[in-house]
Amino acid sequence: MFESINVLSLFTEKQRAVKVKQKSMISMIMLDDIDAEVTKKKIKHLHLKVCPPNGIVRVSAPFHMNQKKIRVFALSKLDWIRKQRLKIRNQVREKPLKYINQETHYFRGHSYQLKVLEDNKPPFVELVKNEILIHVPTGADMEKRRSILNEWYQKQLIELLNPLIKKWELKLVVSVKRFSIRSMKSRWGSCTPKTHSIRFNLELVKKSPECLEYIVVHELVHLLEASHNNRFKALMDQFYPNWKLCRKELNGLQLKS
Repeated sequence: MFESINVLSLFTEKQRAVKVKQKSMISMIMLDDIDAEVTKKKIKHLHLKVCPPNGIVRVSAPFHMNQKKIRVFALSKLDWIRKQRLKIRNQVREKPLKYINQETHYFRGHSYQLKVLEDNKPPFVELVKNEILIHVPTGADMEKRRSILNEWYQKQLIELLNPLIKKWELKLVVSVKRFSIRSMKSRWGSCTPKTHSIRFNLELVKKSPECLEYIVVHELVHLLEASHNNRFKALMDQFYPNWKLCRKELNGLQLKS
């Protein structure tokens, strides 16, 4: 005997499966230096939001809309996106540093305990085992301590950047005319291809060597490709294959004011 099959039932189940598959489709697009998650749904209009706590950008779009239109829409909101991400970072920011003894500070991806030493010597900073020793004038206030430590951080970052820039100038066959270090609220670095100048965030000195090198490569690649298009991503894949992991790590870390 043959077992009877309900063809209509099978067809209905197949329809349901198709509907489940079509409930949502997720992909990624790059907006300048920001990743955005695109979810296609059964909706009529585009929706964009920036989600705490890490400022993840999410775009909801109709199934029929192509990626180019979605990206153009999202790019038109880029200024708003940056402002929202900055607001979120400010809301979840760690307690302000006081530059006092036993406070945790970072250097090259490692944590150190701050030790403040008041003496009559010229101000200087040194690393001793798991401590950052900061020698300051007697009675130096918090702002003075911060200034001394940041000056040391800046010198260290310059020393770290010089060989990295030379290394990647040779590999990429590009030249950097000048670079500077700044405190930036929303970017780890920026590049002006026209003048071959690059700016690095001072906070990078606190991050891992891999993350610092990623930003160096990222900014120097902009001398070959100004925008964050497919060619830019292909160059990053070619020269620094783990760049996406580094970017993810940095995107999960807070920028300081």
